[in-house]
Amino acid sequence: MQPAVQAFFDNATNTVSYIVHDPATKKAAIIDPVLDFTPRNGRVTTASSDALLSAAKAQGLDIVYLLETHAHADHLSAAHHLRDVTGAPVVIGSHITQVQTVFATLFEADDVTPDGSQFDRLVAEGDSLPLGSLTIRVLHTPGHTPACLTYMIGDAAFVGDTLFMPDYGTARADFPGGSAETLYRSIRKILSLPAETRIFVGHDYLPAGRSDYRWETNVAEQRAANIHVNDGISESEFVAMRNARDKTLEAPLLILPSLQVNIRAGAMPPASPGGHVYFRIPVNAI
Repeated sequence: MQPAVQAFFDNATNTVSYIVHDPATKKAAIIDPVLDFTPRNGRVTTASSDALLSAAKAQGLDIVYLLETHAHADHLSAAHHLRDVTGAPVVIGSHITQVQTVFATLFEADDVTPDGSQFDRLVAEGDSLPLGSLTIRVLHTPGHTPACLTYMIGDAAFVGDTLFMPDYGTARADFPGGSAETLYRSIRKILSLPAETRIFVGHDYLPAGRSDYRWETNVAEQRAANIHVNDGISESEFVAMRNARDKTLEAPLLILPSLQVNIRAGAMPPASPGGHVYFRIPVNAI
């Protein structure tokens, strides 16, 4: 049996969150949930993640995992909120400790011990988790960040930011611990899966010539048509392209608040003595 997949697109961050469930048992996982944040006024709300909960409730689903593909730099994670509501554990790759080490130091986040203990379960290449009658298999696919994972559930691969739709290409590789060479090898690992494997991406942007958002492709389409990394592109060609392109990219709009939350598994920084919660914005740090 294959998983049922529902996608939820967040227009503010171009992020796709997913509910994946086993039709036989109604056991479900939420992948990469978004916490709504308005940078102009610092307002945080849970409308997007509450929509996931409402959809799951309407179908009688039992949410048993909250899966993060990596520590996102472009949106705040709603994992902490969803864990409070559902009791489901937050799962992320074990290399999150490398990300925490870098950014806990940058933000002087003394409450963050860089051991991954803020999350409920750290997983690595070859690990598996039961999802009713299905199995979640873990592939370590670094390059965008050191902690990036792909979750394989039946015939579906949830690749986070590693790959985008074929007409948009691939993730950047210039974040701390990122590597274009490593990213290429991770992508080839994904593209060595069976041709019919469904690929669900973590974001979609609109390239020239397309006006509708998309998030599902497959291995065969990626190998044939991905503009950055199809079968006709060598590792050296990809690395040269990716490194040159990354030099032209601005930092994501929400990178500073996002990483302060996401290294804490979606929790806010601790309140000040006056009871206020603040993000730290280090000047000229990125």
